[in-house]
Amino acid sequence: MAIIEVEGLRKMYGGTVAVDGVSFTVSQGEIFGLVGPNGAGKTSIVETLAGLRRPDAGTVRVLGHDPGRERRELAQRIGIQLQEAALPDRLRVREALDLYASFYRDPADWRDLIAEWGLEDKRDTAFADLSGGLKQRLLVALAFVGSPELVFLDELTTGLDPRARRTTWNIVRDIRAKGVTVVLVTHFMDEAEQLCDRVAVVDRGRIVALDRPAALVNEASIGKAAGQPSLEDVFLTLTGRDLAG
Repeated sequence: MAIIEVEGLRKMYGGTVAVDGVSFTVSQGEIFGLVGPNGAGKTSIVETLAGLRRPDAGTVRVLGHDPGRERRELAQRIGIQLQEAALPDRLRVREALDLYASFYRDPADWRDLIAEWGLEDKRDTAFADLSGGLKQRLLVALAFVGSPELVFLDELTTGLDPRARRTTWNIVRDIRAKGVTVVLVTHFMDEAEQLCDRVAVVDRGRIVALDRPAALVNEASIGKAAGQPSLEDVFLTLTGRDLAG
């Protein structure tokens, strides 16, 4: 069953085309990746799906809702962690989770989320006093407060050390095992290959390839002196550019 259906999505900012006729679907229980360089249009796609921006053209359905017209109802069923999100400096970890829980009809127990995301020792720490990695953990935890059916994760592991990244990957897998659908925006090719069932490669507002990570590698038909080519190599082959831009 399709959880997300996008047809001909177009989004502009002034005279700049950020998303240019994008179409795709995401199935229930899938981990769907969006990869590409900064400015490719990935975050604009996610913000439109979540109802934070209105499309200039095309149709979007998320969990059966039009995000632009039914954002309030949709917000009860999704979670979102955006790369540039922040909280008030003085808000403590436990206060943030308790506050967000109050926004939902059927929230998760925020105490469990504190434990799950390794924030027990920081529960009384103000947001401004957290390290970059711990701020990221808190923002991701907030995306799961509402017991979402669908969650959007934008640069999920930015700022996390390697051990925390692996722990986070395992949590995402556990979440998917519970039936939650995940849309993952990432620059990390190993992350996409480890987690995603399918990956959309986005460049200059368009999807230039969409398939399973292994299939993208195979279809690119690129060789390396040692080891298998990565999705980073696939992006270079498809676009003639690297992920740095």
